[in-house]
Parts: sequence; C-alpha cells; structure tokens
Amino acid sequence: MKEIKTRDAVGHVLCHDITQIIKDKVKDAIFRKGHVVCEEDIPVLLSLGKENLYIWEKKEGFLHENEGAEILRQICQGQYIRPSEVKEGKIDLFAECDGILKINTEKLEEINTLGEMMIATRHGNTQVKAGEKLAGTRVIPLLIETEKMEKARAVAGLMPLLNIKKFLPKKIGIVTTGNEILKGLIQDTFTSVIVEKIEAFGAKVIGRRISGDDTATITKDIEELIAEGADFIICTGGMSVDPDDKTPLAIKNTGANIISYGAPVLPGAMFLLSYYKENIPVVGLPGCVMYAKQTIFDLVLPRLMAGEILTAADLQVLGEGGLCLDCPTCTFPNCGFGK
Repeated sequence: MKEIKTRDAVGHVLCHDITQIIKDKVKDAIFRKGHVVCEEDIPVLLSLGKENLYIWEKKEGFLHENEGAEILRQICQGQYIRPSEVKEGKIDLFAECDGILKINTEKLEEINTLGEMMIATRHGNTQVKAGEKLAGTRVIPLLIETEKMEKARAVAGLMPLLNIKKFLPKKIGIVTTGNEILKGLIQDTFTSVIVEKIEAFGAKVIGRRISGDDTATITKDIEELIAEGADFIICTGGMSVDPDDKTPLAIKNTGANIISYGAPVLPGAMFLLSYYKENIPVVGLPGCVMYAKQTIFDLVLPRLMAGEILTAADLQVLGEGGLCLDCPTCTFPNCGFGK
C-alpha cells in the first residue's frame, strides 16, 4: 500500500475503513476497506478531514476482491437464482422461485480447497422458497491472483454449481388400501395427510380409489388412475411384510420398475419407490406417514414434485441423517433430518 493525496485517489482501492462520526447520530464506516474511490467520493472524504489516503497499488496479475467475487458469482449462479450486489468481496445468491436446490457437490468442494476464496451453501436436494438465501461467496484477501480465479473457473467448467428445479403441477392419484376402510369399519385418516402435503407443492388430486386388500383390485385401480391422467400415484398402507399386506406386489404387477422397497430412514423404512413407464412415480407409503411429523415421504416428495427420477442410490445415502429425533418442537426442514 502507499499514501497518496485524496484528490488523486479516484480509481484506487482503499486499504482501510473510513469512519464518519456525527454526535448522537452515527458512528460507522462510510467507506469500507476495498472500496474503489470515485469522483463523487472526494468531497465527502475531504469533509472528514482525509487529505491523504492509504491505497492498494494495482498490480498486474491481481484482481480486486469485488472482481474476484463476480467470478465466483458466475461460477455459482444457475437458473432461477439471483445475486445480491457485490460488497467487500461478497455476493449472496437467492432463490427466484420455489423448488429443489441442486448443487454440484464435487466441484464445490474442489473450489473451496483452492484457498483465498469460499462458497458456502445450504444443503443440496432440499426444498427452497422464493426469496430464500441459497449461498454466500467471498474472496478472502483484498487482492487475489487472476490465475487463481481462472483456476476456479476451470474447475467449475461450463455448468453453474447451483441450480433450482421448479416444482411441477403434478396430477395425483391416491389408492387407499385396507379392507377395514373399504368396509367402513374405520375412518380413513391417511388421505387427508397426503392431500395436505401435496397441495403445498401446487399439486392436485384428480382421482382416488379405495381398493381394500385385493392385489388385483389395487393393480387395476393404479392403472385406471394413470389412464385418467394421473402422473403420480400414491398408495397408502399395506406396506409391511405381513401376508395380508398386498400393496408391493400390486404395484409390481402393474409393470412398474421397482427402484427400492425399503429405505434407511426412520420413520419410513418400508417405503417403496417405483416408476411406471419410466417417468410416473408410483410410491407405497407405510403407515407411519399418517401419524409421524416427518418421514421418508417428506424427504423424497419435494424431489418427486420437481420431476426428478430418483435411483436406489438417492435413497441409500439418506442413512446418515435419516433418523428423525421427533423433537417436541419440529423445525424441519431446518434440521439434520435427511441431510
């Protein structure tokens, strides 16, 4: 850094804060370290008694922190994401719509190993709402080597690290199993829970069947709902290994591809995920979804509503973090469940 006359400081970078003090009104930095002095700043600086300033000398091969932050912004910002203004080498990123946050975790981790820069995000594959903060980026030093920022750009490649997949207006078919419900012996309290959850994503129930415990009837009802236009089928109950639990076999008999019967999540271990004709989810929900606050269904539902085709591996990785602690005050999704 070097000392120069304030009148000659236009275009130079401050290497210290400039504080303004007005008795009983304000005591704060009016210009922050890293600020690039412009013409209109000169009268203000002089009014504060700053006839000389300490500035960073511009060096060939180095970028100002704000220039570096702009590169990090370009690396991160994908579809349906907006940035904040750059300030002190920092840019935050916010969601422009409701959806699922997708992150290239491998490249994120590699960039964070380069040093002198950082990208901090929320967990990937989680539901976000319009206006929520997704990530913060920062260049650590005031000046950073151009070569280092170009290396970060090369690591990231052509695709942004962060994207949002919007929720789709899914048409839901619900198949309720259980002879006790078919015969009216007990009231169905499962369907209302499902409807409340899916309507939060803008989905609509277009049909419902009460199928009892007959395998052929359950299969027929699933196929009929799909023929009527349903692009997501939810089967409730009949998911354990007892002889009278027919839902898994009934789903298989539709010709759906069973991705997984079982998941390393509690509550929700007996969850079944399948796809009919490759892209229509047909899920079997265990009874815990009816009464537990959060279950496997709450972890996979947002991704299914965004049209993602999940694999067995997507479920298997949920084991770490897959134990809901059933806290007295539930803060999901702002907790460790499913992360």
